[in-house]
Amino acid sequence: MQSFQLIKPCFALAPYIRHYWILQDDSIAPVSERTLPIGCMQLVFHKGKQLLLSGESELQPQSFISGQSVGFSDVMSTGRIEMITVVFQPYAVKALFHIPSHLFRGQNVDTGAMEDAELSDLVKQVTDTSRNAVCIRLIEQFFLRRLYTLPEYNLKRMSAVFHEINLRPQINISHLSETACLSSKQFGRIFTDYVGTTPKEFIRIIRMQRALFMLQQDATVPFVQVAYECGFSDQSHMIKEFKLFSGYTPAEYLSVCAPYSDYFSEL
Repeated sequence: MQSFQLIKPCFALAPYIRHYWILQDDSIAPVSERTLPIGCMQLVFHKGKQLLLSGESELQPQSFISGQSVGFSDVMSTGRIEMITVVFQPYAVKALFHIPSHLFRGQNVDTGAMEDAELSDLVKQVTDTSRNAVCIRLIEQFFLRRLYTLPEYNLKRMSAVFHEINLRPQINISHLSETACLSSKQFGRIFTDYVGTTPKEFIRIIRMQRALFMLQQDATVPFVQVAYECGFSDQSHMIKEFKLFSGYTPAEYLSVCAPYSDYFSEL
């Protein structure tokens, strides 16, 4: 039996955490899934069996922070699944952990390697606690304690930048740097520090997520219309990006997956 819960954070944490999700699956037979970049870093707790990274033939860590990536990956279950995942706002990891987000890029970083005693204590508490509702409360208490040390000025800049990114399918980096009241060089450095990828790479991820969201609403929309409305230069550009991010062309993707945008569905 499989169950999935999506839980919103408390009001004070909403600017930093988009949501938590809990997945439980008692199936013995291996289940595989392809994951796409969603534009948000995540903190994952495996309370059941860890997932196998199919391309690398290694298990995910028991608990880890998943960094930004440009490209897909395949994972496979190795037994009973019980996962709790914290999905951060795109700019929040740097503020909450005081580590530049680009250091996590393309990696699943074991929490044990982060030299964060409070985080290690949280991992132990979550692992030892059977009730997931209590685990979520422990996670929230951990992050609420961290709110007192956040540098507000850059967070406000990043919040304004993401408002523009979410609103406008067609956007350029110079407009974003003006929104942040920074030079293009300063903006690129601070954005990468907070988000974990360059502005250009992030805009590509969100363009793909926007296309998935549009197809999620209506999978019969012509691809040329999706390309135009989501900010691709043309249909061939969209096909190329789909192939990079998902391993499929748009037509192939629709034949094997129900389109779903993790980014825009939860805004």
